[in-house]
Amino acid sequence: MTADIDGSVPPALNRPVLEQLAAFERIILRNPLVDEVLSRARALALPGWYLASGCLFQTVWNVLCGLEPTRGIRDYDLCYCDATDLSWEAEDRVIRRCAALFADLPAPVEVRNQARVHLWYAERFGAPCPPHASSEAAINCFAATACCVGGRREPDGRLVVYAPYGFNDLFGLVVRPNVAVAPASVYRQKAERW
Repeated sequence: MTADIDGSVPPALNRPVLEQLAAFERIILRNPLVDEVLSRARALALPGWYLASGCLFQTVWNVLCGLEPTRGIRDYDLCYCDATDLSWEAEDRVIRRCAALFADLPAPVEVRNQARVHLWYAERFGAPCPPHASSEAAINCFAATACCVGGRREPDGRLVVYAPYGFNDLFGLVVRPNVAVAPASVYRQKAERW
């Protein structure tokens, strides 16, 4: 990686974490849909919500590779964690609220209650998943370390970022399996798609 991120700062790979965080924030906000979803999602007041994974890391990779920030992003994943009601009906009510809130956007926003993931994960991916007590616990379990990232906008406009494995894989364009948690088959499937 030899190009500057925004023409004025050096690449963020192998930089101090606060520099990487600042670069990450600048880059993801170059995607107008990321900024819009972050802004609108606050109104939902979902417990522990984050915009997470693909839309964030793909935006970073697109910008680092000189591509349009929105290129190849098929959806925007909004996660939250609410263990007070694990029924499908409760999650579906949130999904319907999100559908109405984001209906005018050119890409879908998919919302999922991370407290429910363990109820369907094994059937979909062929391996068990422990119950998640928080959105952060769920982000810790994403298939590749570069995609283990989430962000949300606080009521004061401040961006809160959660990146348990840091930013070096993200800025280094490295797809490394999160072997501690993700089944190898899930990692392979996602890596091939990316």
